[in-house]
Amino acid sequence: MGDFFGSILFPIRWVIEAILVGWHWLWTSLGMPEDSGLAWVLSILGVVVVVRLCIFPLFVKQIKSQRKMMELGPQMKKIQEKYRGKKDQFSREAQMRETQALYKKHGTSPVAGCLPLLVQMPIFLSLFWTLRDIATWYAAGTGGKNKWLFTADKVEQFEQANLFGVAPLSKTLIDHFNDHSFGPIVLMVVLVAMMIATQFITQLQIVSKNLSPEARQGQAYQMQRIMLYIIPFAMIFSGVFFPLGVVSYWFFNNLWTMGQQFYIIRESPTPGSPAAIARDERLAKKGKAVNSHGKVVTIAEYEREQEELARKAELERQERAKRVQPKSAKRAKRDAQQAAARRKQQAGGSANGAAEPSEPAKDDSGEAQK
Repeated sequence: MGDFFGSILFPIRWVIEAILVGWHWLWTSLGMPEDSGLAWVLSILGVVVVVRLCIFPLFVKQIKSQRKMMELGPQMKKIQEKYRGKKDQFSREAQMRETQALYKKHGTSPVAGCLPLLVQMPIFLSLFWTLRDIATWYAAGTGGKNKWLFTADKVEQFEQANLFGVAPLSKTLIDHFNDHSFGPIVLMVVLVAMMIATQFITQLQIVSKNLSPEARQGQAYQMQRIMLYIIPFAMIFSGVFFPLGVVSYWFFNNLWTMGQQFYIIRESPTPGSPAAIARDERLAKKGKAVNSHGKVVTIAEYEREQEELARKAELERQERAKRVQPKSAKRAKRDAQQAAARRKQQAGGSANGAAEPSEPAKDDSGEAQK
């Protein structure tokens, strides 16, 4: 299995090791010891910085996709109610077509919300297998996959490095339990708890602050509520089997996501969400507002834009009121025949009225007046 992942992930592992050694060179140039656990942990932080900067456009796309998916919740529910109880193939295909058409209309899909995770998973696995193999490389006296940079000396420095002089970076919490090492156990438990806490806060920011009232009625919102607790719970078990270096990477990655998401939600929240209301209140105190294009403008500019939008809406309403619905050829022909029949009937009634003589008027005695 190790050889399999070593072959599949070799290019990514080669790059990760190069970035790791590059950051380690920077910290040691600033005076840190080469076998310092803190220097290597900060190097792992450097890997997080490089990776997250590279995938930042995907993160923005993920936030927008998640926002749209939750806003589409009520419409998705209507489609599901429309085909509820229909198990035939035709109904399933029709439901799928309508769902795909809805995604296409609003420019989103469930996959778009998973892009950053899909990109980061190979990087995460590469770092995991690299840290797992360090003990093997150290015993064999060889370097890593990137033998030009992650040399045997670097492998030895990493293997002998202890964070705060307590916990080796390549060992897991299970390893420390087997060794009955109290200090490393405490340090690992604290770091795993911080990793779980940052993941929970990141999800909570979306669920509690960045959803409109409409989005809270959809199925996507219910899934978000469930995942809010399932993911941290699953991380308890995964954190037990991950080396300290991998736990450090995950913690720094969650910390980056939490801060980045906090900024995006604060400055560009979902319309109608509590975060959007809070932002509007902050801007109102400064005499500013957000226009229809999402730009911050003065209150005077915002009011002029609203007046212009209201004027255009009124003109469109009047235009719709004047507009005559087009008729099909069949309906136009039927209406023409009905109109011709009415004219003919009216013409016939007028002719009959003219041919009949008027009855002479009579007085009260019944005799005709002369």
